Amino acid sequence: MINDNDVIETLDELETFLRSVEVGGLGLDNVSGVALATNNANGRPFVAVLDDNQQLVLGRYVTTEVFESGKDMVRYGTKKPH
Repeated sequence: MINDNDVIETLDELETFLRSVEVGGLGLDNVSGVALATNNANGRPFVAVLDDNQQLVLGRYVTTEVFESGKDMVRYGTKKPH
């Protein structure tokens, strides 16, 4: 599920979202990873939270700048302590 109203506009917002996923703060079950992706229907970039079967559990649209600049953060995780 992707909510159009929840757009991540800065790297700080992306980091906060990723840390929430990492520590289980969003109450999601069977989370196995996160990825940056592009919506096939409209071409908008988003960060995807995936379950054990690689199915979308939660998604948040991101700006193009965050999509390009946040790849390493999504790939390697956040560096700040939880």
